[in-house]
Amino acid sequence: MKINFVQTIIAIAISLLIAYGLHSFHDSENKILLSAGSFVFLATALVMTIGASFELPRTTTNIRVISGIFFSIALISNVIFTFINFSVPSYVIINGILLLVFILITYSINKAKQ
Repeated sequence: MKINFVQTIIAIAISLLIAYGLHSFHDSENKILLSAGSFVFLATALVMTIGASFELPRTTTNIRVISGIFFSIALISNVIFTFINFSVPSYVIINGILLLVFILITYSINKAKQ
């Protein structure tokens, strides 16, 4: 796996701006959790989408597609959490499961050399 430095910095900056936007729209005591959790999930997915490349072009394409799908899911999930009052365990469990499934699928695709 190769990481393109400039594209990775751009992906992290975009994720940071989205997390700040979600933080500014949320009016509960869970603002920090929402912004930190959304940043971690969005940055992970976006770095894999635009900042990473793999040995085989097929592997790179498959991981970029999966990463784009999970970036969209993470964005929708965090926008929903922005406009509702949520408990900490529900946020951690839902986004934790989504992030771990994303990492598992990405690892499996990379390991299979597809």
